[in-house]
Amino acid sequence: MAGSQVITFGCRLNSFESEIMQNHAQNSDMDNTIIFNTCAVTAEAQRQARQAIRRAKRENPDANIIVTGCAAQIDATSFAEMTEVNLVLGNEEKLQAQSYSQIDFGLDNEEKIQVNDIMSVTETAPQLIDGFGERSRAFVQIQNGCDHRCTFCIIPFGRGNSRSVPSGEIIAQINRLVDNGYKEVVLTGVDITAYGSDLPGNLTLGKLVQKLLKAVPDLARLRLSSIDSVEIDDALIDAISNEQRLMPHIHLSLQAGDNMILKRMKRRHSREHSLEFCQQLKKARKDIVFGADLIAGFPTETDEMFENTLALVDQCDLTYLHVFPYSPRPNTPAARMPQVNGRIIRDRAARLRAAGALRLERFLERQTGTICSALIETETTARSEHFAPIKLQDENLPSSAVGAILNVKITGTANGKLQGHAAP
Repeated sequence: MAGSQVITFGCRLNSFESEIMQNHAQNSDMDNTIIFNTCAVTAEAQRQARQAIRRAKRENPDANIIVTGCAAQIDATSFAEMTEVNLVLGNEEKLQAQSYSQIDFGLDNEEKIQVNDIMSVTETAPQLIDGFGERSRAFVQIQNGCDHRCTFCIIPFGRGNSRSVPSGEIIAQINRLVDNGYKEVVLTGVDITAYGSDLPGNLTLGKLVQKLLKAVPDLARLRLSSIDSVEIDDALIDAISNEQRLMPHIHLSLQAGDNMILKRMKRRHSREHSLEFCQQLKKARKDIVFGADLIAGFPTETDEMFENTLALVDQCDLTYLHVFPYSPRPNTPAARMPQVNGRIIRDRAARLRAAGALRLERFLERQTGTICSALIETETTARSEHFAPIKLQDENLPSSAVGAILNVKITGTANGKLQGHAAP
């Protein structure tokens, strides 16, 4: 193979960082190299990464393989021991240009590992990029790491403690992307509602949103990645209420709907708080839709506890669900708790996904006959303000329309997507 390729697993923050890595690799004239940017949120994510690494080596036997990301940060030795892997980079090292210059791929297992203690990292360096390949929307990192220690989560050990990017650097990055034609930007990080706690000036996520929307008037659409409702400030509620450029789609890190399970997860919100928060946002923005992360089969979860989580789907009016069957992560407190049978976990995950699919179907059906403002992703696909996927029925939509925001008439639904065509 010619040049380098980055294969990304996991979150939107990884997508942002993969773009930086691709730029570093290209600037270093790195050739015949595949870089895997891994995820560690579940055991399945790590299994898929290992499977992809082995497949890539079979299909490209002469290629050099670099593994990085959260799974590599947490479990560097096991990746270094894979015969297919030439180099393992940590989450800090993967963003440094020097990591990609003058690499010696003929290293033994111990030398193959270039992974720093992520807990020693105290800043998140701003990374300016010009674009995102073929993507129509851009991701901008505002924060990294997490100060919380949920009992199921290993990510803080892959990302370190919470640290924020200064607002001026964020605004500079968004201006750069807007100047290059991007109409939509997603603010991303590990715990973005913790934004600003380590910066001077009492900045919060809400204040940042208000500040950047004022500073970048030509930005058409702004989105937020997953948020933690207990950290929401009044400024963000105000922005959701009054800033039409802030899209009415909020993804919540709920995880469960039973108070005992939430307590054992070491979450900071209650079931009642989730209900009240969703009601508050519905009053603030009547057209708002919610997504949510939910874990099925957390240790000690009884049938009754699961039913409380299942009921939350309707009670909080959740539209987009990310359902995670619980899997124990090494060295986390939840891994030492009494585990739920794997068959029960899979059944509960399936029931949650079915509930989410039904709610999504009902939401999409209500859009029929409306005209939405859609970001054109490809010549045949788009996304509405509510992040609903749209299959475009226009036969002659020019490639120049990709990345533009057009009015789209919704004519129906099929296969979990809206159907529509560009409206005059």
